[in-house]
Amino acid sequence: MPLFPPSPPAEPRGRKARPAADPGGDGADPALAPLAQRLRPRTIEEFAGQRHLLGEGRLLRLLYESGRVASLILWGPPGTGKTSLARLLTRKADAAFVEFSAVLSGIKDVREVVLRARETRKLAGRPTVLFVDEIHRFNKAQQDAFLPHVESGLITLIGATTENPSFEIIPALVSRARVLVLEPLSRPELEGIMDLALADGERGLGRLGLAVEPRARDFLVMSSGGDARSLLNALELSAELACRAAGRAGREGEGVGGPGGGGTGGVITEAVVSEAVQRKAWRYDKGGEEHYNLISAVHKSLRDSDPDGALYWIARMLEGGEDPVYLLRRMIRFASEDVGEADPESLVLGVSALESYRLLGSPEGDLALAQLAVHLALAPKSNAVYKAFGRARSDARTRGPLPVPLHIRNAPTRLMKELGYGRGYQYAHDFPDAETDQEHLPDELLGEEYYRPGQRGREKAYGPPLRARRARLSLKRAEEESQAGPPVAGTGFPEALEDFPYGPGDPDVPDDPDDTGGYPEDPGLPAGPGAPEVTGDLDFPGVPEVSSVPGDQEVSGVLDVPGDQEVSGVQDDPGDPDVPGIQDYPGDPDEPGGCPEDPERLPSGPAAGDLPEDPGGRRAGTVAAGLPAGTGNEDGGHGAGAAAGATPGHPAPPGNTPGARGRSRSGKAGR
Repeated sequence: MPLFPPSPPAEPRGRKARPAADPGGDGADPALAPLAQRLRPRTIEEFAGQRHLLGEGRLLRLLYESGRVASLILWGPPGTGKTSLARLLTRKADAAFVEFSAVLSGIKDVREVVLRARETRKLAGRPTVLFVDEIHRFNKAQQDAFLPHVESGLITLIGATTENPSFEIIPALVSRARVLVLEPLSRPELEGIMDLALADGERGLGRLGLAVEPRARDFLVMSSGGDARSLLNALELSAELACRAAGRAGREGEGVGGPGGGGTGGVITEAVVSEAVQRKAWRYDKGGEEHYNLISAVHKSLRDSDPDGALYWIARMLEGGEDPVYLLRRMIRFASEDVGEADPESLVLGVSALESYRLLGSPEGDLALAQLAVHLALAPKSNAVYKAFGRARSDARTRGPLPVPLHIRNAPTRLMKELGYGRGYQYAHDFPDAETDQEHLPDELLGEEYYRPGQRGREKAYGPPLRARRARLSLKRAEEESQAGPPVAGTGFPEALEDFPYGPGDPDVPDDPDDTGGYPEDPGLPAGPGAPEVTGDLDFPGVPEVSSVPGDQEVSGVLDVPGDQEVSGVQDDPGDPDVPGIQDYPGDPDEPGGCPEDPERLPSGPAAGDLPEDPGGRRAGTVAAGLPAGTGNEDGGHGAGAAAGATPGHPAPPGNTPGARGRSRSGKAGR
């Protein structure tokens, strides 16, 4: 039999064409159809449930009353009236109704529907409604095939699905149809459907005169789970069992309400319903949305310390066929995420429950799930570990691969030890309470506090000692920073030698001998006869120290004052009787006004004079100590500034060396 019946012949003009398909059924003999099929609503008034869509002024009510039909996606659980709604809307709109299942049909069938829709519109002037049951089972390519025809209005698509359209139906198709959510039927609505079935003698079970015990009614409604089809199927089977038990059923092998039926009487009891239902297959799809709804209910019940809710939802999932190991894994995760260190035993109990179930299996092992659920629900809660790990992972991802501090690195080889691996590591067991105050984070993360203990359960006791340890580390870091001082590049003074100002009152050199009394960092250089050579200036790396001239004796041939004779001892202190006329301090009686600051000018005074022939210095009264007559001053100092390093009986002041900061007696620095 072809999937679609052949098109009816065209009727004469002026007469309305008949429907291409029966919108009220599939053409099967109604007497042989199941009770749920026979009892489908014929009008909107007979439809039970979905008042939020069919109430006065609601969307479907307005569409129905206007005789129009639009493309719709009906999303809801089984047995809530999706197919019945599609048929009611189609019949009211007087449209051709084509129904097929996405399980059995493909793109080829969609193309055939499109061709028939064009023919129906051309010959009869009627729209075509394509009802696709389980539309979520169509793949993306199959769903794409509907798009141009829905867009053009050639077909009106009504899809029925039990899965979330956001995940299962392509967005382009969702945007061209209105998504309507159908709810499970309530208890009063299910009881109304059951009463209609028991009273309707034409399509239902009314001619059997059956009675239903109250407990049997409750059992039927409860076991249906809001599914009208499930309720009617269970009621039909219960009625047949009740009639057979009373010996008043129809002929052997004929169903209740079928041909030959007509027996009356019988009582549907709880035992009869239990036999008919056996075990309700709960509405539960382990891979669908309901699965995640139920596990969410379990998790939130545990977090809110509600053991009753947790037990119920776990039981629901088990009754629906969920794997108990999945539930145990979820609760073990909960023990770490939501209980944490407030009750560390919860994690141990979770692993024990898992092992118990693996040892016992179902149903004996199911009790381990219940015990674990009650314990987790009543345990003190803390997510401090969960949040701490989240902060740590965030830094690990965003701060890059920071190096491990050397003192906590492993040093299995000699080379690694020589490189400093493990140097300074403090072995905790060598300290009181096995605690040390050493850092374990990279330098860039020092002071980070990922774990912040809560105030519930055992975790409450973790706070004080942890805060004390962090306070000690913080104090230790502050002390180390204060001792280190500001960062200095290299050694000695941070400024370059060339940047040092010179002259009395030099602000950059503390304790200058010309200012306040000596360089504090210079241990002092020996001076005088036999002074050893000192290499490597302590204050200025890279500038060789120029010592005083060892064994400085009489310097002959150095005439620096007109008429000056042999100068012995090279004495240059103010008022030196051995060197008349070499007075270079301010206020000297021989040099009124002192020495000018400009090194190019000559000092004034009676003994001051310019001797061009003097090769040893640039100023009168200046002796280049230790240099033979006729040689230039090679150390960068001028005159007495070079000689001031040391003289017999007069040690040089510490640090005042010609190579570093030799000063002339006028106070000018040798540069």
